[in-house]
Amino acid sequence: MGDSEAYDVVIVGAGPAGLQAAIHASRKKVSVLVLGKENKSSLFRAHVENMCCLFNATGQTMLETGRRQAENFGSRFLDADILRITPAGDRFALDTESGTQLTCKALVLATGTARNKLRVKGEKELVGKGVSYCVDCDGNFYRGEEVAVVGGESAAADGALTLAEIAGTVHLICDDLKVSDALLDKLENSRVVVHRGARIREIAGEEQVNALVLDDGTTLSATGVFIELGAKGLMELATSLGVALDDDMRFIRTDKGQRTSVPGIFAAGDICGPPWQVAKAVGEGCVAGLNAADYAKKLKG
Repeated sequence: MGDSEAYDVVIVGAGPAGLQAAIHASRKKVSVLVLGKENKSSLFRAHVENMCCLFNATGQTMLETGRRQAENFGSRFLDADILRITPAGDRFALDTESGTQLTCKALVLATGTARNKLRVKGEKELVGKGVSYCVDCDGNFYRGEEVAVVGGESAAADGALTLAEIAGTVHLICDDLKVSDALLDKLENSRVVVHRGARIREIAGEEQVNALVLDDGTTLSATGVFIELGAKGLMELATSLGVALDDDMRFIRTDKGQRTSVPGIFAAGDICGPPWQVAKAVGEGCVAGLNAADYAKKLKG
């Protein structure tokens, strides 16, 4: 792939909702790109016994088959996490961890909703008091302060780089860094302090985060800690796009055509709320893919 590419439909998420959206959009003869890593889908390690027409199927097999189907109809795949999406006139511009820049006419969000937690002392108690799961949402509250980002993948690296332009000292704490060469190069040429091979044992503070205790006993001063384990999630993407969420700010609100509040953006699967079933994800993916393709066809150019 080149450094900049244009598609009719880009689908963010390679789980059952995203794959079904790709299959149906591709069948309508539009150009389709699927972004994501199938092994990050919650279906990947599951066994499915309650899906009509399938008996005792493995999630991995289902995902691999779905990808082959989508590719057979013309979809392309980029196994990379998305860093940000921004409106660009009547199109959308996407930046990926690999450095590839994309534009599309229609966008399908099918990322799921899981937010990985550290499950360490102080995390639950200090959520909203210095513990955050969204750099894009809360980073500006820590201007000039000492903060930390926890995680070793694209969301954490990109979050640390974003905070380096806002906060004072920025620590990146990770077991290991599993990011693209492009992101790694940016990190190495930034002022982010990387603690590779480190883990957090405790998030300290009473009414507000004031320190982090690492597994080797080291204590780092910090007023904020951003837990970014994995790829960009719902809140980050929705916040940047202005997509309306439900009253509890947990799921994307859609109509029966899987349209969101922003023209050209569709959503499907767990990102739209329960029940957490493959059948629901596949059905919503079908509707989203069909309508995204129709929307893209109506745009000129």
